[in-house]
Amino acid sequence: MTNIFIDTDVIIDFLKDRKPFSDDSTKMFNLIGQNKINGCVSSLCFSNLYYLLSKSAPHKRVIFDLNDLSQRLEILNVDKNIVKSALASDFKDFEDAIQYFTAREHGKINIIITRNIKDYKNSSLPVMTPETFLKTFEQIVK
Repeated sequence: MTNIFIDTDVIIDFLKDRKPFSDDSTKMFNLIGQNKINGCVSSLCFSNLYYLLSKSAPHKRVIFDLNDLSQRLEILNVDKNIVKSALASDFKDFEDAIQYFTAREHGKINIIITRNIKDYKNSSLPVMTPETFLKTFEQIVK
């Protein structure tokens, strides 16, 4: 099974139904729900999501959405080695560095899914937008 690491921006698109991006992120989450792919996120993602979502939704709603998300996705821990790797990296965005090293160090991720591909230009893992991933996945399944 393909293990995808989902960046925070893609999850926000899905949860907030940000058009036109939510169309592809919803299709991806449907594939996860159908057990056709395995979705993974970092533990850091949940604090970022809470912060971003709580700006426009009540606490109880945000917690409900995050609980639902935690049932759908595998949560990968961020540890000291990941933080040290991120601090020593050439990433311009520290949060993206944490995400990348979490995906890389857990050793099971096949693809990072993000809309910010430029932030992962030095990635040793394949990086795709949700749209590109879905097109690629459709070709593999056919």
